[in-house]
Order: sequence, then structure tokens, then C-alpha cells
Amino acid sequence: MSDTRDIIVRLLDNIGSKKEVEQYLRHYASGDAPKFAVIKVSGSVVDASVESLASSLSFLKAVGMAPIVVHGGGVQIERAVSEAGLSVPLVDGMLPMTPQVLEIARPALLDVGGQVVDALEALGTRARPFTSGVLQVSATLEGERGLVPVPVKTHHAALVAATRSGAIPVVSPFGETIGGQIAVVHADVVAREIALALRPHKVVFLSNRGGLVERSGAVIPAVNLAEDYERVLAERDLDPASRHELVILTELLAQLPPTSSASVTSPEHLARELFTYRGAGTLVRRGEQIRVHAGFEPIDTPRLRGLLEECFGRRLHVDYFALKEPLRVYLAESYRATAIVTREGAVPYLDKFAVTPEAQGEGIGGSLWRRLRADTPKLFWRSRAQNPVNTWYAQQADGLVKAKDFWIFWCGMDDFDEIRACVERARAMKATLKDGAPDTTSSPPVVAAPGAAS
Repeated sequence: MSDTRDIIVRLLDNIGSKKEVEQYLRHYASGDAPKFAVIKVSGSVVDASVESLASSLSFLKAVGMAPIVVHGGGVQIERAVSEAGLSVPLVDGMLPMTPQVLEIARPALLDVGGQVVDALEALGTRARPFTSGVLQVSATLEGERGLVPVPVKTHHAALVAATRSGAIPVVSPFGETIGGQIAVVHADVVAREIALALRPHKVVFLSNRGGLVERSGAVIPAVNLAEDYERVLAERDLDPASRHELVILTELLAQLPPTSSASVTSPEHLARELFTYRGAGTLVRRGEQIRVHAGFEPIDTPRLRGLLEECFGRRLHVDYFALKEPLRVYLAESYRATAIVTREGAVPYLDKFAVTPEAQGEGIGGSLWRRLRADTPKLFWRSRAQNPVNTWYAQQADGLVKAKDFWIFWCGMDDFDEIRACVERARAMKATLKDGAPDTTSSPPVVAAPGAAS
């Protein structure tokens, strides 16, 4: 096990940072109970890249997670129906489970599960197929929709036993009534029911789309549900499959522990999505709200000081909170992200913007920036010339001036005199962060990250 762990650490070191490797060792390589991951795999993934899927699942098992796989098979069923010469119109975008379709769907789905099991076994990873006995349903015939199953109970003990014996359970999307009637259940629903029973550390939806995507093909990197859910549904032009996944994952996460999260990604990017802060897909978390304060009075300033000093890697001026007059202080509930906007003449000044890498990966930093910009149409700030996040700032800003020590950015201004006044004011400001190791003895540990203004 020690040799395996060393290999995994070296691999993770190639795709992530030292902090991310440390997080893996802390959360996944311990001797505690297994960290379950319920992984729903679309039929299109099995069709196009079953070898890559098996490799990714084997990796998860090796790094200490306990994956439980639920596979779909929509494309395989549609293909089998077409090959059988049937013409079956879709109902609500899905094939109705009429007796004729059900007769074709069952062997098609069994074949998909067999492909996943065979691919895992070919890599030396034990796999156990589950084609019955997991989901109890009540099923009724509903006209053009065919046999419609409703989950009643999940029997998950055998899944847990399989993971403890060293095998990966591969669950086909079937349900059974008390009377023994077999029904095809949407794989998303099967994954949801298993997740509600097991309360896993991770829920993963694997598809060839690689994440929640807009119709343009752009992947949304993270969704902080507490702040972003309504906005994403209303403003982002999600493709139908992504909209469906976001809704079902939101409903699921609302019933799981706050520490649970969901990822939507592709098999080849699964390790990067799960084990690095920036990921390679879409991370969906219940998240947290961004609180807005008119001053420092209601804030735990020693804790906020700890966040700022760790993120910037320098000491904050001892009288910073007494001398600064904030216009607004944005603060994540966990104290992992903050933006401090101060009164500096006619235009608000972004005095501090600090987000831990972990919070960036959860989408909290993006939520913070959107709230800040919505409240502050005009804004200027400065950042040290060597700050690696300057490229991102430049993408958010309407303009910038590069000086030897600082880059100065602004948004919402096109009047030359107004911009010049802001630039001159930024240049003249005294630094509130000093070189020297920050004092973290009275502050909770946070993950270091680049900050904005100094």
C-alpha cells in the first residue's frame, strides 16, 4: 500500500500542486472508512471510451475512494430499437418503455454493463455486476409513456459489501416491483437513490460533454448553488442535458451532508476534476452565501486578518481595520473569500480581493466577483506587477496601466480625466501589506492564494 501511495502522490504531483497532494493524503489516503463515490456513466461514454472510463475508475479505487458505478444506455437502446426496425416516437425527449421497447432495452443495457465490467477486469480491477436487487420500485403503465417506475426503496448493503471486498460495483439501471416486474429506470434516478442511501463523499456524472455546458459548447467550471443556481438557470444558455443534470444534482445535494459535492466531467479528466482546485469539468456544491457588510464591526477581524495574510503571504498593517473606511466588505461565510471595497474619492477602490485556491475551485471566488461587480459599476484597483492573477484581472477590467511595481486596473469608466485621477490615486496609496511571514498563531489555517490590491 505504501508503494501504491507513493506512485499516486507522484502522479498527483504532475497534475496539481503540493497543497492538492496534501489534501489527497489527508482525505483519501487515511485508514478511515472508505470514501464512497457514486458515479453515473452515460451510455455514450461507454460507447466512445470504455477503456478510458475503466482506467479512471481503477485510478479512483487505487487512491482510496470506493467508486460505485451506475451506467446508462440511452444511445445503445435507441440503436437497438432502430436495428429492430421499430419506429418509436420520443415522449418528453425519452423512449417510452412500452413492452416492445422494454424487451429490446433489457439486453442492450445488460450488454453495456458487461462492457464496463470486462474493461475493468482487463486492467486487473475487480468488478461486480449488479443487474437486480438494488432498487425496489412501484411501476404503472401510463399510456404512451409505457411502464413508469417510481423508486420505493434502495437495497445498498450488497453494494457496500462489494466495495469492502475490493470490487467495483457496476449497477445496471433496473428496478423491480415486489411482484418481480422488471422496469428500466433512468440512470440519473438510480444514481440519485443510491447516493441518498449511501450519502457519499462525491457524486460524479460522466459524459462526453465534459461538464455542464452552454449551447455554445462552453463548460461552466463551477456552480456555487447558494449564490449561482437561479442565475445559471436564468442567464446561462444551458443545453437540455446540462439543465437536467443541474436540476437533479441540486435536488440531490440539498439532501446530502454539506461536505458532499458533485462533479460533471469526462472520464479522461476525472482525476484532475476530483483532485485539483481548478478541475477539468463542472464542480457543483451547495456552497455558501456571500455576506455584504457596511463596515468591519460585525466581522471577526482576527479571522479576516488570517485570511488576508495567508492569501497574500505578507503581514497586514497592524491598524488596517482601524484606518480603513470600507464602503462594502464582501465575505464568504467560511472566511475563505473576501473583497474589501473602500472609499477613495469619487470612485470605489477594490482594496483587497483574496480567495483561497479551494474556494476558487468551488466557484466561490467567481460568485464573489459577480456580486462585487453588480453592486459596483465603477471600480479601480491595483496589483503587484508579479502577481500571477494579473492576466485574469486584465480579462475582467475595461483598461489597465502597467507600472514598474504595480498594474492599475479599472472598470466602468471611459472619461479620460476620471481614469487619470484614479490611476494617480492608486499610484500614491501607501501599501498596507508588508514583507515578512504572517502571524498565523491565532488564525485558522487557509490555503494560500494570490490576492489583488495591496
